[in-house]
Amino acid sequence: MSHPLRLKILCAVGEQELAVQEIVDSVGTTQSNVSQHLAKLRDKEILTSRREANRIYYRVKDGRTLRLIEMMRDVFCPSLL
Repeated sequence: MSHPLRLKILCAVGEQELAVQEIVDSVGTTQSNVSQHLAKLRDKEILTSRREANRIYYRVKDGRTLRLIEMMRDVFCPSLL
């Protein structure tokens, strides 16, 4: 979570399950860039993913992470509230 884009991704996903393109649209950068950071978050087991047809959906894996994200969102991502 040390990279600002990873925090933006986590703020965007929150309690939802979002497709990669929805995350890209929310954070405003390239799909390639978002995909790299999603892979890191998934590898560290912060996010989990599932495939449905040609889409991959991501969600936060652990509810405790959501509480931490809420606190961080209040401080660092007020525009996404």
